[in-house]
Amino acid sequence: MIATEVSKTSKAISRIRRVDCKLIAAFAAIYILWGSSFLAIRIAVQLIPPWLAAGTRFFTAGFILYAFARLRGEAAPTWREWRGLALLGCLMFVITYGALFWAEQVVPSGVTSVLEATLPLLTMVLEVFVLRRQRFRWSLLVAVALGFGGIGLMLFRNSGQQFAGLPCLVILGGSASWSLGSVLTRSLPLPSSRALTAGAEMLLGGAGLLTLSLASGELHSLHDVPAKAIWAVLYLIVAASLVAFTAYVWLLGRKPATLVASHAYVNPIVAILLGHFLGGEVITARTLEGAAIVILSVALTLRPAK
Repeated sequence: MIATEVSKTSKAISRIRRVDCKLIAAFAAIYILWGSSFLAIRIAVQLIPPWLAAGTRFFTAGFILYAFARLRGEAAPTWREWRGLALLGCLMFVITYGALFWAEQVVPSGVTSVLEATLPLLTMVLEVFVLRRQRFRWSLLVAVALGFGGIGLMLFRNSGQQFAGLPCLVILGGSASWSLGSVLTRSLPLPSSRALTAGAEMLLGGAGLLTLSLASGELHSLHDVPAKAIWAVLYLIVAASLVAFTAYVWLLGRKPATLVASHAYVNPIVAILLGHFLGGEVITARTLEGAAIVILSVALTLRPAK
């Protein structure tokens, strides 16, 4: 009897340990892989045209994810759902990542990651002040003002370094487009499967980016593609898109959304460190101060309302 109970206890402990390991691995994926994607983008767009790189990433990852979901038995989207997916693919991939890949030709990856960290702030602005889907709270207004104050501090001249203003504004505009897509997701008819929906959005968004690349004449400037650029794009497809997204979806089914959303203020830390130590990007005191303020404002925004 005692031996049986001991065996059951050992099995239960073993299961808990396996779950703990999966949780650690999943959080590490969305923290580190998504955080490192900014440096991978920076490497890719220094060597190949930006919209071609972005389109290749999302069309390939989207095709794999969509095909995998269909093979698992998920129903194909209806025509009505395809229209919603096309709109989100345009807002969240063509506009957002088209802007980000283009801007990272001149903006350091660490700075880009901090600008992208404003997504929760921009989403909150849309939901509270524009669409009126959330109740106004003074704490949210303070958090949003704090975040954009941090961006202003980071982008001002410091120690002889100044970032290009227009590309930074383009990144913020792309982030606003993602926020709009995130808000509209709740009211559009979409497939019930998260994997199928994400795969279809990436597939359509990637096709749109490739069309943009072709229309802009990027292919005419493409000659030999360095191996470094190929590896960077492959990393973005496999690690940043497929692995990290799978981990993200898995976590959403097991942990509170606010906890999973913590990647929004961890990713910039990872990106700044990797950009400095692996990409040779300069980190100034003002950049660190601005980044810290933005990350604090995001943490305040994501804090559950009492």
